[in-house]
Amino acid sequence: MKYTRLPNTSIRVSKICLGTMTWGRQNSEEEGHEQMDYAFEQGVNFFDTAELYPVPAKKELYAVTEEIIGTWFKKTGNRDKIVLASKITGPADFTKFIRTTGFSKDSIITAVEGSLKRLQTDYIDLYQLHWPERNTNYFGQRGYNTSMPDFWEDNIHQVLETLRDLVQEGKIRHVGLSNETPWGAMRFLEEAKVHQNLPRMLTIQNPYSLLNRLFEVGLSEISIREKIGLLPYSPLGFGVLSGKYLGGQKPRKGRITLFPNYNRYSGENAMAATQKYFDLAQSHGLSLAQMALAFVNTRTFVTSNIIGATTMEQLKENIDSINVELSGEVLEGIESIHNATPNPAP
Repeated sequence: MKYTRLPNTSIRVSKICLGTMTWGRQNSEEEGHEQMDYAFEQGVNFFDTAELYPVPAKKELYAVTEEIIGTWFKKTGNRDKIVLASKITGPADFTKFIRTTGFSKDSIITAVEGSLKRLQTDYIDLYQLHWPERNTNYFGQRGYNTSMPDFWEDNIHQVLETLRDLVQEGKIRHVGLSNETPWGAMRFLEEAKVHQNLPRMLTIQNPYSLLNRLFEVGLSEISIREKIGLLPYSPLGFGVLSGKYLGGQKPRKGRITLFPNYNRYSGENAMAATQKYFDLAQSHGLSLAQMALAFVNTRTFVTSNIIGATTMEQLKENIDSINVELSGEVLEGIESIHNATPNPAP
């Protein structure tokens, strides 16, 4: 395993982060524990979860993933060996069953306390805002729709004050963003610069893959200059970049087969680009999944690559991507395909 550090801290994290959003829906507790056991044995010390997981969100399964992680901590006693990240749910129609979501003081405190209880821990290493409260372009929306009604009032200072108090209480150690835009990232960073008693966002968890490199437009410069590290999610585009959906295949337990509305990575242009990436990987003796993950691992703005899997075979292949070195010829081939079909998935 290779390691890096959470920006502006001494916290050492594996370059591969274990994503958990299928546990409790596509994976059982036993399978989640097996994944954590294996990942830990391979040197993965960074786990990412959220109160919303598993997804798709469902009232009856709310926060089951955190509970599965909590029982693993209790069983193994490995809490102090893991850097643990979780998230507070943002407002949306599909989250109304959770509570009055949003980032009010009471909402943040309630969310943190609930996560701590389920995770069977007294602190969370990295606590993230899962998506913005304001209307903006996240979850597959390419552009900012100015015609959308937006009742958000700037409360960023208040949000950071609440997070600061939780840091001071020892319930969270550091804070981060997710599904955020360049404006949002800079707004949080500038608030912490002006008011130095407020916590600084260390990371931003956004989509990034061969099919969606939109992070490179605007946010990558912010990431490098402001030292806010990317934690890329969906580096395999919901499994599309494993190649298993090519040729119209619909694997029975595949995520897109089970949940057809999760189609942001499986449109016509994305599938055409995927075929080209598949052919490139094959011509160099690589699996498409490992080439796609190894590419993400090489990006200078990436702190840790969030991989996920529903089978142990997938998990082993994904973690092993850390040992794959891409040649200059492969990287040139990737850029050629990207230039011909840039960002086919939003």
